[in-house]
Amino acid sequence: MTDLWAGLMSALTLLITFDAELIEITLRSLQVTLSALVIASALALPLAAWLAVRRFRWRRAVIALLNALMGLPPVVVGLVVYVLLSRSGPFGVLGLLFTPTAMVIAQVIIIVPLIASIAHQSLRDLWTEYHDLLISLNVSQSQKIRTLLWDARRALLTAALAGFGRAIGEVGAIMIVGGNIDNATRVLTTAIALETGKGDFALALGLGIILIGLAISVNLATHWLSRTERGARW
Repeated sequence: MTDLWAGLMSALTLLITFDAELIEITLRSLQVTLSALVIASALALPLAAWLAVRRFRWRRAVIALLNALMGLPPVVVGLVVYVLLSRSGPFGVLGLLFTPTAMVIAQVIIIVPLIASIAHQSLRDLWTEYHDLLISLNVSQSQKIRTLLWDARRALLTAALAGFGRAIGEVGAIMIVGGNIDNATRVLTTAIALETGKGDFALALGLGIILIGLAISVNLATHWLSRTERGARW
C-alpha cells in the first residue's frame, strides 16, 4: 500500500512539474502506438470485411487461424522481427533494428489478428442483414466491403481501440526490437520495466498510473470525437 501511495504521488509530481523526460517518453509511446494502430487497421479491417463477404474453400481455416493468432506471444513476435531486422537477417540492410520503426512493425504484427478477429465478428453479423439487399443490387465485391466498413464503423472503432489497448501496453516485443534506448526507443512500458529492475517501484508505479490514464484518455477522446455516446448508441 505504501508503494502504491508513493507511486500515485510520484505520478502527480511528474505531471505537475511537466517532467521533460516523461513528456518525451509519453509522446514517443503515442507516436509508436498510433502509427502501429493506423497501419494495422488499414490491413485488418478490409481483411475482416473480405472474410465476411467472400466464400472460398479455406475460409473457415483462415478465420480459425486468425482467431488463434490473437494469442500470439509478443516475445516470439519480437524475436522473429529481431532476426529479420538484424544485420544477418534478410532486412538487416535497412538498419531498422533498435528504432521506433522496428517497434511499430512488431506492434502491427501483434494487433492485426486482434483487430481483424473482433471486426470480423461484427461485419459477419452485418453481412447477414445486408446480404440479400446487396446481392439484389448487383454491387461489386469492393462496393460490398466499403458498405460494410462504413455502416459498421462504430463497431469497428471498438475493434481498433482493443488493438490500441493491446499495443500501448506491450513491452516484451518492443523491448527486444527497440532496445529501450534512452532518448531513442524508450517508451512508457519499457521505462516501467527499467525502473522496476532498478528497484524504484514508486517511479515504476507512477509511470504505470500515467500509462493507464493515457489509455483511458485516448479511448474517451475517441468515443467523444466519434459521437458514439449520442443517439442511444452508447
